[in-house]
Amino acid sequence: MDLQAFRDSIAEPQPPAGLSPALQALWWDAKGDWAKAHECAQQRDDTAGMHVHAYLHRKEGDQSNAEYWYRRSNATPPASTLDEEWEELARRLLQQS
Repeated sequence: MDLQAFRDSIAEPQPPAGLSPALQALWWDAKGDWAKAHECAQQRDDTAGMHVHAYLHRKEGDQSNAEYWYRRSNATPPASTLDEEWEELARRLLQQS
């Protein structure tokens, strides 16, 4: 799946089958369901999940919690906008899947 297909799928009621928990989190975030996105991001304690978890706390405005999760995922907090970070994460995770 490429980024455009992923974006198009957001119009559907459920995420496409086979998405990783981190991609499911980004999908639910794009649907406006932060709580469901957060739940998905916490499903696995892997680098991708931790990075998406950091993004979600940054979006929430909880900077100290976001910084904790960026450190855990070995990522630097971005200077980009939230939309740019979402796109970068989605693109990278889609390429890895």
